[in-house]
Amino acid sequence: MAEQEANCLTAFPAGEQTVWADVSPFLGTVCRELEVGELIHGENFNLFEAMSALEIMDPKMDSGMTSCGYNSVEEAIGSGAAPIKLHLLQTIDVMDHLLACEATWHKGHSLAQTVFTCLYLLNLERTSPNSLLHAYCKVTRVTCNLIRSFVSQSRTHEEEDFFTMAFGLPLKGEGDDKCLSILNAVDETVARQLRACKNSVTRKKIADDYESLQPDPDLEEGYCKAVLSRLRFRKSFYHALTYMGKPQGRGLEMAHKHIVSGLSELARIRESSDFLSSISSRACKGEFDDRTTASGQEAVGFDASINSRLLSPTPPRSINILSWKMAIDYFEKLLQDLDRICLLPLNPTIEEALQFAVDFQKSQPDLVSRSQLQLLIVQDGKLFGRDLLSDVICRAMKMPHLANNRDFQRNDSVIQLGRLILNLLRILCTNIAYQHRKLGKSLQEWDALLHQVEMTCNNQQNGTSSGSGGEGLWMRQMKSWAEEQTCWIACRFLMLGFELELYSPSEYCMIYWYVEHVLMTLFHYKVFKERSATENEHERMPLSVDPLGS
Repeated sequence: MAEQEANCLTAFPAGEQTVWADVSPFLGTVCRELEVGELIHGENFNLFEAMSALEIMDPKMDSGMTSCGYNSVEEAIGSGAAPIKLHLLQTIDVMDHLLACEATWHKGHSLAQTVFTCLYLLNLERTSPNSLLHAYCKVTRVTCNLIRSFVSQSRTHEEEDFFTMAFGLPLKGEGDDKCLSILNAVDETVARQLRACKNSVTRKKIADDYESLQPDPDLEEGYCKAVLSRLRFRKSFYHALTYMGKPQGRGLEMAHKHIVSGLSELARIRESSDFLSSISSRACKGEFDDRTTASGQEAVGFDASINSRLLSPTPPRSINILSWKMAIDYFEKLLQDLDRICLLPLNPTIEEALQFAVDFQKSQPDLVSRSQLQLLIVQDGKLFGRDLLSDVICRAMKMPHLANNRDFQRNDSVIQLGRLILNLLRILCTNIAYQHRKLGKSLQEWDALLHQVEMTCNNQQNGTSSGSGGEGLWMRQMKSWAEEQTCWIACRFLMLGFELELYSPSEYCMIYWYVEHVLMTLFHYKVFKERSATENEHERMPLSVDPLGS
């Protein structure tokens, strides 16, 4: 009986005309008849689906079964978990914890379990009466959406790098384009208050001239500095990302200025920790190493399980929010990495661009900065959004006169070589584990290209292929340059194995031999290229010499 009913339950996609039936009696019958180890399933259920299926109603596997916390944002707000009228110290705590959540998101966790555990972000409009909280939360949301956008656009991330899924969360809202004007208005108000606090003559008249941020006038200056540093960091960070996103690197100079400003504001945020912890009633020396706020207090308006039902397609995942100190350290390093990108010259050779990407990886940058580097170098299929790949190849081959040669630009081998160069630049911006895997596959593509170019050169030499003498010249030169790049990729592939600790000590001797062989071959190709360039300048054409035999 159970088998007959199971065969009738073939899965169909639900639509508007779908009629839902109560299967409780059927499940009760099945439970009485099934033996241990037996499974009831539909006709379209296979072994692969069995391996990837999640067991519903099991708290260890079903995120929606979490019984703690609130069932909805409205319920949490109604219970007073996210009050709008906050003491200034509580507002600063919200800012600090939100910054720690943002850093945790950058480290590979989901938005639903980090940034959007903030109840204020889930219903941002209700924070309007609190202008300070509203401005900070609004620019945070806009910044998160901006970062998610360019990380998705760069396509250099893996699942362990960054989680771009939004789970239907409110990443965009009405008036997001005015977030900076709102932030500037609050910044100006707090700055006026700070200037008044510093003037000892007018300190007693603060209450008459300005609305105090909090009731104690002796603490007003310290609070103003703490708030201003946080607001200005958010503004500098947003400006830096916006200017770096401008095409062809036109905004790098301004981005550099905002990065420098952001780093100085982070230093002031760090300095404010002593003041905030000293006025916190819960502060104790030597404690709070894992605190997510500068004061050491727990931030209000956050619920770690509020979005648990949005995560039901995935097993529950434990999240440890980074501490406040670790979040500050993270953003300092992020800004330093972004600053290195801003200082990159916009007219390098392809070899210099490749080497910069390799050197950039030595500081172990996170995905956000690596995505920015990739979007800067590769834009619209061009180097820095300006130089066609055929022109880049011409300069690399020391034959710039080919830039206007249409036969050269339309050649299939040149087009394929350009695609391989773009792919190589993208690969070098990924994490080193993924980079190692992709470089191994890329070597095969470069080898196939070399065979194709070599066959064309041989056909031209034997007279079996049509083509001018000039074409034979640059085909041989291009083959030499492609061989040089292949050796460079092979060397990078081998050296990454040391960084990833893929070799055992007994294999070192063999790997060193391979590295030496690749480097010596690369040296010969470089010598050959320089000699060929010199001969080309003197209108000589003895380019059929084997470079390894030179």
